[in-house]
Amino acid sequence: MASELHIQGVRKCFGKGDKAVEVLKKIDIDVAPGEFLILVGPSGCGKSTLLSIIAGLEEPTEGAIRIGGRDVVGVPPAQRDIAMVFQSYALYPTMSVADNIGFALEMRKVPKAERVKRIGEVAAMLQIEHLLDRRPSQLSGGQRQRVAMGRALARQPQLFLFDEPLSNLDAKLRVEMRAEIKRLHQLSGITSVYVTHDQIEAMTLGSRIAVMKDGILQQLGTPDDIYNRPANTYVATFIGSPTMNLVPGRTVAAAGRGFTITGADLPLACPAAANSSALMGLRPEHIVFDDGAPWRGEVSVVEPTGADTFVVVQTAAGDVTVRTAPQVRVEPGDRVGLDIQADHVNWFDPVSGLRIAAAA
Repeated sequence: MASELHIQGVRKCFGKGDKAVEVLKKIDIDVAPGEFLILVGPSGCGKSTLLSIIAGLEEPTEGAIRIGGRDVVGVPPAQRDIAMVFQSYALYPTMSVADNIGFALEMRKVPKAERVKRIGEVAAMLQIEHLLDRRPSQLSGGQRQRVAMGRALARQPQLFLFDEPLSNLDAKLRVEMRAEIKRLHQLSGITSVYVTHDQIEAMTLGSRIAVMKDGILQQLGTPDDIYNRPANTYVATFIGSPTMNLVPGRTVAAAGRGFTITGADLPLACPAAANSSALMGLRPEHIVFDDGAPWRGEVSVVEPTGADTFVVVQTAAGDVTVRTAPQVRVEPGDRVGLDIQADHVNWFDPVSGLRIAAAA
C-alpha cells in the first residue's frame, strides 16, 4: 500500500561554525500516498541532497522526515523500506538479469518460489522476460535501466526514489523511458520522489513539482500551476522552453485600466498599484501576429522546429519570442504587430520578482 511522505522544516548545513554552508533552508513538503513528486532545479540547488536525506544517506541538520507516519531521522537506509533508482545502473555484472532483480528479495530471505514468481511479474511489467538469462554487459543502456527499475519494483517498497535515472540515455531513449516510468507508476501506485534538472521530465512525469533554487523551495504545485501561474520570475523563466517573456512597463494613473510599455500602450488590466512598475509575463504561445496591434517590432530570428516555429521579435520594450504554427510565414527583417492573449498574462513585481495577485 502506498505511504505518505512528510518533509518538515528540513535544513542541511555542511561544515561547522563560520565555515558552515546551508544547502537546504527549511523545506516543507507533504507528499500524498501514490503521488509522483518531482524535485527540479539547476545543479547545486539542493534537490539531490534532499533526496539523500529522505533515503537516509545524509542526516538533516534540523527537521523531520516521516514515511508512512514514522519519523525515520536516524533510521538506517535499509530499515526505511525504500527503493532507489540511480543515474548509474549499479547492477551486479556477474549476475543474470533475473538474479539482479531478485537479489534484494534473496537478502531478505524471501522463499525461492515467491522470488521466482515476483521476478516473473516484474519482468512482464517491464517487458524484459526475454532478457532474464542475460548479464548486464549484454544489455543496452535502456535495458539496463529497466533492470535497475525492476530490482526496485520487486521489493514493493513504501517509497520509490529516483536520482536523475535518465541522464545517461540518448534523447530518443529518454522519451521512451519517461513514458515507461509513468506507466509503471500508474500500475504500481507507489509513492515516488524523482530528482531531475530537466524541466521536460518534470512537466511530463510529475503529479506535482517542487521547484528549487539555492536550497529554497520556490514553488510547489501541479504542472499546470507551475507553467501557467508561476510564483515568481525564477519559476517563470526556469520552466518552459522557450522561456516566458518578461516585459517591463508601468500601469497608467488609474489602477487596473491599462499598461504602458516602451513603444505601445496596451489595454490590459494590471493588478499592480496605479502608476507603478510591473513585469508582464507572457508565454510565447500567448502572443500572436496581428498587423493592427499597437505593439510592433522587427523579426530578427526564425527557428523552425517542425511542429512549431519560434520567432524572435525585436521591440522597443525588448526582445520577445513568439510560438507560431509552421504555416505562418515571416522572415528576418519583417515588421510585425503583436497581439496579446490577455487571459494568459502573468504579472510580477520587478523588485522582488514575486507574482502580483489580482485584487479579490
